[in-house]
Amino acid sequence: MTFRKITIKLIILTDKKKAWDYYTLPEHIVNWNFASDEWHCPRASNDLVVGGKYYTRMAAKFGDIGFDFGGTYTEVMLEESFTYKLSDDREVSVSFTEEEGHTQLKVVFDAESENSLKLQTQGWQTILNQYKKYTEAN
Repeated sequence: MTFRKITIKLIILTDKKKAWDYYTLPEHIVNWNFASDEWHCPRASNDLVVGGKYYTRMAAKFGDIGFDFGGTYTEVMLEESFTYKLSDDREVSVSFTEEEGHTQLKVVFDAESENSLKLQTQGWQTILNQYKKYTEAN
């Protein structure tokens, strides 16, 4: 199956090591991996090796709405980039590039067929913006 690729990126005002750690360590992921203040990420785990699993739980703060998200790593270059496959065979690639004391984070992911490309782009970008806000504040 062929998927359309969506690319999102942002600049984080920190060095690449901190940007990497705050994006990949579960104790940080739970603090930013949600799209709005009505949601949260109560659980996360990350075995960042080829064949290892990435897992997060996103849930509404009030109510029973929530979902699991994760995949299996297919490529890992520590503190540089990684790629994982979701259960539906879609691929997500994340890369970190440092330049003059800040870091560019780029995420390329295969679009799913349920939601519009615009909605998917906005959703993933909003989560990345939460990551930026958390990382720069801590």
